[in-house]
Amino acid sequence: MENWKTLVKEDREAVLARDPAAKSMMEVRLCYPGLVALKSHRRAHALYRRGHTLLARWISQRARHRTSIEIHPGAQIGRRVFIDHGDGVVIGETTVIGDDVTIYQGVTLGGTGKDVGKRHPTIGSNVTIGAGAKVLGPITVGNNVKIGAAAVVLRDVPDNCTVVGNPGRIVQKKKPQKQGEVDLDQVNLPDPMLERMEALVHRLTVLEECLARHAAKLGCEECFEKRPDGPCACGEHRDAP
Repeated sequence: MENWKTLVKEDREAVLARDPAAKSMMEVRLCYPGLVALKSHRRAHALYRRGHTLLARWISQRARHRTSIEIHPGAQIGRRVFIDHGDGVVIGETTVIGDDVTIYQGVTLGGTGKDVGKRHPTIGSNVTIGAGAKVLGPITVGNNVKIGAAAVVLRDVPDNCTVVGNPGRIVQKKKPQKQGEVDLDQVNLPDPMLERMEALVHRLTVLEECLARHAAKLGCEECFEKRPDGPCACGEHRDAP
């Protein structure tokens, strides 16, 4: 088991590397509640593993009151994790988080209320979880995954995917993410439902144009526009060619 102080040092370096607002290591140490919560968790988790569960829970609850970030001491969190802003983040007891993961405010890594044993998600490495996202149940989220803001994920997610919407819909990425690369974009995410709706609108537009051309050939374009239920419905163009 890696020394928790070494892990905290790597967490600080991850903040400085990923957040353009961070100007110095001193600013990171003093002004980032996510880092405070992770530091407390590293200590609490070490105690939890040694059987000091009450003391571990006390440390985690103290950190929660200071930061509004609740991490159960039983959760396993990898290296170089960055909790940005962090307000409202909840991480359950049996959660497992890989390396180089970025978590934004309002994220819940929780249970569904009906599972026992392993009841929280397993998150792979190089994962970005957008603001307000909920990942619930003993599911597995693969490596290099991006979860969009406010997405609700209830099923396993393969590697190299993007998840959007409620319930979460999986969109396969065109190519795997590069090793060590962290994708922080929460805005430019594909939306398959929107793409289908746009295709449907395009098809309806083409059909309307075709109907208008046929009406024009019958010499009753004007009444077709007024009464789209059929040509010459107004009775004014009965003798039209």
